[in-house]
Amino acid sequence: MAPLPTPQSSFTVHRGGQPRETRILIVDDEETIRVALGKFFKSRGYEVEAADAGALAIERLRAEVNVKPFMLMLCDVRMPGMNGLEILPAALGIDPDLAILMLTAVNDAPTATEALTLGAYDYLMKPIELPALHQAVERALHKRELQIEQRNVERMIRDEVAQRTEELETEKLALRTLTVSIAETLINAMEAKDLYLKGHSQRVAEMAASIADSLGLDEDTVEAVRLAGKLADVGKIGIREEVLNKPDKLTAEELEHIRSHVHIGMEILVPLRHLGEVLEYVHDHHEHVNGKGYPRGLSRDQISLGGRILCACDAYDALTSKRAYRGAMTPEETLEHLGKHIGTMFDDRVYEALCSLVKQKRTLVFIEN
Repeated sequence: MAPLPTPQSSFTVHRGGQPRETRILIVDDEETIRVALGKFFKSRGYEVEAADAGALAIERLRAEVNVKPFMLMLCDVRMPGMNGLEILPAALGIDPDLAILMLTAVNDAPTATEALTLGAYDYLMKPIELPALHQAVERALHKRELQIEQRNVERMIRDEVAQRTEELETEKLALRTLTVSIAETLINAMEAKDLYLKGHSQRVAEMAASIADSLGLDEDTVEAVRLAGKLADVGKIGIREEVLNKPDKLTAEELEHIRSHVHIGMEILVPLRHLGEVLEYVHDHHEHVNGKGYPRGLSRDQISLGGRILCACDAYDALTSKRAYRGAMTPEETLEHLGKHIGTMFDDRVYEALCSLVKQKRTLVFIEN
């Protein structure tokens, strides 16, 4: 080996910004090599420990990893007992930040490839000039610091993204709650115009959510259907009161005016894009499966399932509620009437779910009474 160069200190800067002495573990079964390398690196300012076997090296790493960890390990490849390729994964399992340089007297490409694949920073041939070895060590330590810093930055970014995402979700929920509150206030104001409409939106919302749940829709979709039921008639705030409460048959112009409540409602709700599929359900709640509904004349699967559910629930509640121009129908009469429009106005699956729900509720009422 080359003569020892002039001593100089070697420090690594840790997270607190203060320098600390770099610790190196030399693992080699040849005492002359351990002594020579130890003397060299101590003269360069490193803190050096040595081990003459793999098991001892692993024991030393494990004992000090949480106290005063080694930053780099120089490890011979061929040793009695535990060889260098066996030490590599075990050492990195103890300290993933450990920089490892492999030393060997045998030029073996497959072994070098395996060592690098297992996580070694470099694979060096003996004999090696000490200045060249020192440069390899400095490169490895620099690479180690960069990797640690990169990992810290990535962790900070992940934490920042997670925190911001959580804040955005909180803001989104607050905005959604505020939106629903405002919309419900508008609907309550609208229903206050007509005694017969009082509670209609809430009843439709709960019935629609129950049907969505019985159809096996996921929890988020069920809640979206419920919210759409509450908001579906928000556009009626723009319908003339004399038309809304008219006790006689509506004229063609008045009927068209009533139907415009969907368009008015969408104008109110569309800016609230965060409502997502809720807007689609509201838009579709007067579409019929035969394509003769409004406002877009959609048919069958073109109509969202949420829209088809709301259509049936809206019709059921309207018919079972007293109006200025007629009395209320019984649940049985209403189901029989709606059944005549399966495949034209209503989806057959939704109608069957509605029938089951109504019968279940009437059974519960009978049992309770």
